[in-house]
Amino acid sequence: MSAYREAGVDLDAAERAVALIRALAGDATRPEVVEGVGGFAGLFRIGDGRLLAAATDGVGTKVEVARLAGRLDTVGIDLVAMCADDVACTGAEPLLFLDYLAVGRVEPEDVAAIVSGVAEGCRRAGCALLGGETAEHPGVLDPGRFDLAGFCVGVVAEDEVLGPDRVREGDVVVGLSSSGLHSNGFSLVRRVLLEEAGLSLDAAPPGLPRPLGDELLEPTAIYAPLVRRLAGEGLLHAAAHVTGGGLPGNLPRVLPPGLRADVDRGSWPVPPIFGLVAEAGDVDPDEMAATFNMGIGMALVIPPENQVDVLGHAEAAGSPGHVIGRIVGAG
Repeated sequence: MSAYREAGVDLDAAERAVALIRALAGDATRPEVVEGVGGFAGLFRIGDGRLLAAATDGVGTKVEVARLAGRLDTVGIDLVAMCADDVACTGAEPLLFLDYLAVGRVEPEDVAAIVSGVAEGCRRAGCALLGGETAEHPGVLDPGRFDLAGFCVGVVAEDEVLGPDRVREGDVVVGLSSSGLHSNGFSLVRRVLLEEAGLSLDAAPPGLPRPLGDELLEPTAIYAPLVRRLAGEGLLHAAAHVTGGGLPGNLPRVLPPGLRADVDRGSWPVPPIFGLVAEAGDVDPDEMAATFNMGIGMALVIPPENQVDVLGHAEAAGSPGHVIGRIVGAG
């Protein structure tokens, strides 16, 4: 059994659930739907050659680390990143965001702190915080506990949509550096670091340059403005947001049949937090790669002649890029 499954997360079951949901969604549709369940974002035709792109997500059990640390003003940034960066994978510009906050008991200051992070995330993504909902769930959530979800809507010209149909053999894969763990794998992280190893959020374990709480709560990088700029300049063929499933689970989602990505795992620096998790939990490299982003938060598939321009834009945007592989035939 995998370490992640032992921590309570079954990725195989999640994939089966998506397959079942896709079948159900197929009966709840409209003629304007271009892409539904299964992509990074759904696409809906609105006329004049434009598509709406929409995505929804949450922050997962990272909210529990925020609660334990008493630091509630960053997970809202994570929430926006998880949604807006999925929308950007279509080439769309994120326009608006709405959040849903469920709490055991409404503490106005805590709610304000959480939503302040959502607002900051929207500023970073360049979208509007259009509204939201705060729900009190006594008897279901204990006081102090909360969950957070949201959705983002963007717009893209139909002839500018990124995706597998643009990808060609010989394309280069550029990985954008992550800011750390981002918002995936925290059930495993909490089990091996906080429960089994008994590490304090205030302590700085060997190999980490700062306290563990600061490392775990580092907000997810928001790549949407950069991806949108690169797409608008015609520099991209596809983009994959590296979330649950890591590179092996997400990069293939933007590749057409007959092609695969030949990725060199040693071609980028891996932040030390991943080594700490692997050592503390005795997690093998393949499972680490299939659970965490391992230092790459967004993978861009680009024509080789655009490599210099893409790397330059990424560096200027504060998201250093690395050439991590190429697209090759599947045979």
